[in-house]
Amino acid sequence: MAWYAYCLTEQQLNNGARMRRPFILEGLQGVSGAPVLSYPSGEFAVIVSEYARPGELDKKAFLDHARVVSACFRSMTVLPFRFGTIFDTDEALRHAVRANRKAFCESVQRLKGKAEMRLKVVLHDGTLKPALPEVELPATVGGEYLIKLREKATRERERQTKARALSVQVSRLFNPLEEEVTCKRVDSDGLLIDIAHLIDTKAVEKYQNRYATAAKQLKNCQLMISGPWPPYHFLPGKLRTVESS
Repeated sequence: MAWYAYCLTEQQLNNGARMRRPFILEGLQGVSGAPVLSYPSGEFAVIVSEYARPGELDKKAFLDHARVVSACFRSMTVLPFRFGTIFDTDEALRHAVRANRKAFCESVQRLKGKAEMRLKVVLHDGTLKPALPEVELPATVGGEYLIKLREKATRERERQTKARALSVQVSRLFNPLEEEVTCKRVDSDGLLIDIAHLIDTKAVEKYQNRYATAAKQLKNCQLMISGPWPPYHFLPGKLRTVESS
């Protein structure tokens, strides 16, 4: 039997004992409306649905995946699996847990009681237009191509430098435990800085309250905040590429 996997959690004890067989989590529906089960494996449980491989997973399946992970996150520490993680057999699922046990243990302990907040910062600044013009690479290779390639790399470094400076300001305002920052250009004179912050779940309200202060202090910026979310951006690489078919 194939299993579609949503996330991994610590196993919830039943009268002080670990469960040994999969059991249904009432009130939850997963991909394609399938019942959601907790599949025990040692001290962990993998949240799964039976999966018959009817075809490609679509946008609705993606939303179903996220909804199950979010529902579990409300009551326990979760390590989300990558969308589309499927185990062909019970043994494949158990092997994945055994093979990654150390990383799972460390991550559960590090992320217990933590949540992810997302902050999108759009910097609209006319000074970016002359400072960071787009560099078009010529269609043919040669000396001109190499010159333009170096120029493009220089512009990208300048863009990342501006993004880092702004993310430092944001970090000082919100004071997260950890952060992950990405940056890309938007329209002709803007940068979109996508920031994930790891915070204590008890500090969510305080974090949200700092939003108004940040909006006033960060000039020429548009801020958008969301969360709390499961800690998608703070998993070790192994959990994102856990062996599955």
